[in-house]
Amino acid sequence: MSRLIVISNRVQAPTENETGGAQGGLAVALNAALAEGEGIWFGWSGDTGEDNSLRFATYGGVTSAVMDLSEQDVDEYYNGYANRTLWPLFHFRLGLTEFERDFAGGYERVNRVFAERIRPHIAEDDLVWVHDYHMIPLGWLLRQQGVTNRIGFFLHIPWPPTRLLVALPDHRRLVESMFAYDVVGFQTEEWLESFCHYVTHEMGGVLGDDDTVTVGGRTIRAIACPIGIETKDFVEMANGPEARAAQMRQLESAVGRSLIVGVDRLDYSKGLPERFAGYERFLQNYPDRQALVYLLQIAPPSRSAVQSYRDIRANLEQMSGRINGAYADTDWVPIRYVNRGYPRATLAGIYRAARIGLVTPLRDGMNLVAKEYVAAQSPHDPGVLILSRFAGAAAQLDQALLVNPYSAEDVSDAIDKALRMPKAERIERWQAMFDNVTAEDVIWWRRRFLDVLTA
Repeated sequence: MSRLIVISNRVQAPTENETGGAQGGLAVALNAALAEGEGIWFGWSGDTGEDNSLRFATYGGVTSAVMDLSEQDVDEYYNGYANRTLWPLFHFRLGLTEFERDFAGGYERVNRVFAERIRPHIAEDDLVWVHDYHMIPLGWLLRQQGVTNRIGFFLHIPWPPTRLLVALPDHRRLVESMFAYDVVGFQTEEWLESFCHYVTHEMGGVLGDDDTVTVGGRTIRAIACPIGIETKDFVEMANGPEARAAQMRQLESAVGRSLIVGVDRLDYSKGLPERFAGYERFLQNYPDRQALVYLLQIAPPSRSAVQSYRDIRANLEQMSGRINGAYADTDWVPIRYVNRGYPRATLAGIYRAARIGLVTPLRDGMNLVAKEYVAAQSPHDPGVLILSRFAGAAAQLDQALLVNPYSAEDVSDAIDKALRMPKAERIERWQAMFDNVTAEDVIWWRRRFLDVLTA
């Protein structure tokens, strides 16, 4: 059996204090494969330092190897090119995209360091799997280091349309580097089509049978392969003691009101100001329902070193304060806005307590919160998922109430429809989505990609 080498910006392998590993679906799927084949997960430690030697550790049967980056590397590679250039551009936010030559130079420099450090640890028969936008040119740089192994790449975020991507300086060079991989995976058919459109229109590429794409003398396979969650484990978690305790606390604090829940990393791509505006429109349009619902928005901060992230936090604090000031009563607050994260078992209980899951990103590669919300519901009395049609998950969860997150009226009407929806319809919609979340879980995703890579 071939050994699996995983490379990503951050490592989610087990640690000394948590030998079961991180609980997210990606970590569950990859750690299982790494443990089976004695593989290694490489990435950045999250710390700064001038010595970027690899540090190895093995816990729970999984080996990880991390290295520090200098402050300049973090500023140019991570805060710069990855999160101020590629992230906004790939999420269709050209106005927030920053084009700095130093960012691009730092991005390639750090990827080259990763390639140089990892190369000696790749054995002849290893499968190499590179993840996400931080590492797009890594396969090409590994080839320069003499690696001839099968190498796959998976993009977890959207791929932008050609008319946006060409705004990126050296866009063709970035895409050409992807032809060093043997397989390139995308979350949805839409992102795959956007990639193929760029390749055929900007590079003279040719699409062939069996998902092949050829440019010049190099042919790769490009596939849509939507990631899932660890559904079985998440359902068990939602029925466990920690989740039940969280559910009961939420129901007790609701005092009979219907809970609308949103759980998102604090990011402009998640559409949180638009969500608050849609909820406010609901309060305006349906004044008789005002004291019968409340919105719990959980939004842990992220990337605080980037100005646009500080701006959105300030905006949301202002909006929630204004809405609460305008509509709150002595015994009711319309928005509970929380800037902290919670364990997944606690979130599972909150999801089950919620009559509505409000997942309205402006653009999202997939969005696993939507799938977690579905998995957490009671089969006998499930809640309703309101989902942005611009989330990758909408292609699979088409029985959700799909909305345009930019339209406050659309979101408002969907909340009203969800609150009025009969139980029989809620169960029918939930069952169709749960069947998909179960069938195309994270283990299915891992096996599908690796089967193509080893073909």
